[in-house]
Amino acid sequence: MDYETLLEEAYNEGLLVKEKPLQYNNGRIKGNRIAIRKDLHSSTEKACVLAEELGHHYTSVGNILDMNNSWNRKQERQARLHGYDKMIGLCGIVSAFKAGCQNSFDIAEYLNVTEEYLQECIACYKEKYGVYTKFDNYLIYFIPVLTVAEMM
Repeated sequence: MDYETLLEEAYNEGLLVKEKPLQYNNGRIKGNRIAIRKDLHSSTEKACVLAEELGHHYTSVGNILDMNNSWNRKQERQARLHGYDKMIGLCGIVSAFKAGCQNSFDIAEYLNVTEEYLQECIACYKEKYGVYTKFDNYLIYFIPVLTVAEMM
């Protein structure tokens, strides 16, 4: 999903997205306003950040900045997972496999995300699914490395 599509989704949700010179975060949501770090290098990076901020819109309640609070950490994880599912998802991993992607660079480029975002997603999916999960007619292994196998 690209940045423009996510901006449209935010607009349709009644959210105002502005690019600002943030110091400590790449993105931030407060009420119906989302700020995206102005000096991010690409629209791909901005899309990854906006997907997470939309995740906060859909899944978070209140001020969750204090990461010493376990409830806030859970909400942060949910927002990130929402973003990963929107930008990548199990469907995207299988789609990249079917398109012949051979490594994380190829997969990230195919899915229009950064390699760092892809690696964070895979780490999150390892926590969620463990060694592997089934999706449609495929097995997706997260350990030891991302591998997709079609079931016969």
